[in-house]
Amino acid sequence: MSRPVIGITMRHDLATERFYLARDYSEAIEACGGVPLHISLIPQPEYIQSLMEHLDGVLLPGSASDVDPLRYGREPHPKLGEVHPLKDETDKLVMEEVERRGVPLLAICFGMQWLNVARGGTLMQDIGSEMPQAIKHEQGAPRTRHSHRVRLLAESLLGNLAGAESVAVNSHHHQAIDVLGENLRATSWAADGLVESIEDVRTDRFVLGVQWHPEIAWRTDKFSQSIFQIFINATKSSTQIIKGTYKAKDSTHITHASDNV
Repeated sequence: MSRPVIGITMRHDLATERFYLARDYSEAIEACGGVPLHISLIPQPEYIQSLMEHLDGVLLPGSASDVDPLRYGREPHPKLGEVHPLKDETDKLVMEEVERRGVPLLAICFGMQWLNVARGGTLMQDIGSEMPQAIKHEQGAPRTRHSHRVRLLAESLLGNLAGAESVAVNSHHHQAIDVLGENLRATSWAADGLVESIEDVRTDRFVLGVQWHPEIAWRTDKFSQSIFQIFINATKSSTQIIKGTYKAKDSTHITHASDNV
């Protein structure tokens, strides 16, 4: 059987005008049975549409940039980070094609935030200043360390994968979901109430977003690896999501990944 091809949007270094991507995303996809294909930040509809013809799934990764708040009707906050227009516009086109074609999507950190914005949702532009009572969400080094816990919705993809009420995760973000977008539901929360993961409410597609970084921890953390595995499984066959349990024909069974609980 041929391996599923997974498109991963790249990052943009404004100083050098280079496109780049951390190796962890591609290595996690390959280790779980996929073929990573990097998507250059060329915001041309014809390019994205042609590329999507060859993809079985899309991974929207993290970024050093923030989503332009004008895209969700807000003025820039003083603590807003860099905005990368090529990144935003390319991710917008990719998300439009993902929605139109119904291909499986895994969105991580910035990617989850973009997913929410693409569905009409909004973001908190700076957790520290907008929510002073929040726990620390930018842990710093070491990046693999589990720095806080998230409470999981039992009837969800992640609740089923973990087989536990909560898991510990790493945390590297200063923005968060404010208002949820269309056809999305929150499926995990930090102790301060911030949304840590989202899923599509429609049962005919696989859409999963996580605020933490499983690509950093997948080599040693079973729960992180299982997130990539269930995504790859979703690209291999017809799928159905029933009562929070993703079921794919001929997919590899994943045992509960609660070792980090």
